[in-house]
Amino acid sequence: LNLPQFVQLMETFVGEDVSLPTVKRLIAFVKEEYKQTAEEKMEQLEKVHHISRLAQRKLLLEALFEKWDNNASGFLDLEEVDAVLSTFKEGMEKEALRKAKKHLCSRYPQLSRVGKLSPKAFQTFLELIASEFTGGEDEAIDNLVEFLTTSVERSHMECLQSLARRKWLHNIQQAAETSGASMEPVYKAVFKALSQDAEAHGDNKKISAYIALLEENQLSPERGQILLRYVACTADDAPYVLNQILYRDMKGVSFAAVEEGKPIHVPRVQLHGNIHFWNYDRPVEERRGSLLVLPLHDAHWRVFGILGLDTLRDQCEKTIFLTHEISFYQGVSQAFSKAYHHVCRLENVLQMTVTALDWLYPRAPSIHTVITYLVEPGKDKTCDYVLRKVITTDNTGQKEIHSSPVLLLRKENLLRVYLFKCIDSSAVIRTSVCGEYHIAVPLRDLSGQALGIFDISTGHHQKSAPHEHKDLQKMLKMAQAACSEILKMSLEKTEPTYVLEAEHMANLRHAGILFHQFMLQDLRECV
Repeated sequence: LNLPQFVQLMETFVGEDVSLPTVKRLIAFVKEEYKQTAEEKMEQLEKVHHISRLAQRKLLLEALFEKWDNNASGFLDLEEVDAVLSTFKEGMEKEALRKAKKHLCSRYPQLSRVGKLSPKAFQTFLELIASEFTGGEDEAIDNLVEFLTTSVERSHMECLQSLARRKWLHNIQQAAETSGASMEPVYKAVFKALSQDAEAHGDNKKISAYIALLEENQLSPERGQILLRYVACTADDAPYVLNQILYRDMKGVSFAAVEEGKPIHVPRVQLHGNIHFWNYDRPVEERRGSLLVLPLHDAHWRVFGILGLDTLRDQCEKTIFLTHEISFYQGVSQAFSKAYHHVCRLENVLQMTVTALDWLYPRAPSIHTVITYLVEPGKDKTCDYVLRKVITTDNTGQKEIHSSPVLLLRKENLLRVYLFKCIDSSAVIRTSVCGEYHIAVPLRDLSGQALGIFDISTGHHQKSAPHEHKDLQKMLKMAQAACSEILKMSLEKTEPTYVLEAEHMANLRHAGILFHQFMLQDLRECV
């Protein structure tokens, strides 16, 4: 039990209307009766020390990764890291390096194809190398980190550039986590990061940017099985680009980027001959500039769309994208992918929630309202998280989906403190507020932390009828099972290929069906 869970357990045990002397007697009793052997105490200390050591190692390796990944691309080149490590101890550890690399490639099969190390893969690689050395693993890790840290030198200006870029990438992820399952804030954060970098580190280039997602071509299948639909772009390009469709038989390099899974840079579009220009109002003589198309990869290196940038609106001669810019844009595409899939998971969870509430209401008429909240990170240091109201369902089963943000902060909602206790302890809370009885039930992620919450009001009735209470418990159990399944699905390993936007829509429908699948499975087990 952590501290909030222990406090909640004690509060539940003594009840709401207990006197202070009773609480003091309970505390004295626990202090007197709680016994811990020397072995248990040592085991607990070792566990705490181990957790602390792993956390310190993680921070150390993250800092090392960021120093190497100066342009914030999100990846390191495996062969480059391997080449530097082969000189460790003047090449005396090459055999250990070879074995570790073999284990790494078996754990991350896509490495042999893409050759890119994510922060997690980089940490795993160093831990595998250290495990091949004789002696303690902690000392071996420290030696490797010291060696790799001194292998790269960064100027003060490079460090400042890297710091700014990482801040912009963080803003993209924060936009997803505070979006209420909407993509619009994510699109805005992406285009803002690109324009800020072009201004600060790209000689003040004027850029256009756009995002297109792969879809199955049901409109004109004779023009190819898949198409790219432009779902977002910079404001000035919206009249020409937004909602446009690029077919495989049209001019352009976007499908080549999708199939190769690598960025395609066209330094001078006027000399290329195979570029599709969306803005037909732009005179031919002004169709000059650079084009960059980056494939969007999911966590399993499947391509699901493209991020495109061009400088056609900039009439300066020197508008070619430089290597450090392209690396950062790859970091932006990776940050967008993480944000996009985070929003997709939230959409799926909310769709499942709607289905669960639809199932519950005909069976539990004594429930007055159910308000569903999502947990979002706080925007400043004074609050670690806020609660976003997303769905309100009344006792007729009518639902209100809250599209505009309704946020609850702990310090501003003293009457709803039970909701925050529920999140802190990730446990069910029963309470009475102004004569109305509430049950706060957490919806947990795979680590057991609350990602959402059901605030169930039974009005002035403390208890529901037995059959209603049983159906409520069943709904909550199945909703949690379906939520866990949705989160697990995003972790499943699949063969690298491309993935269509239609699959996201299919997953959205499947999320609603999941609840009924678990309910049916439970029924079969009962029979």
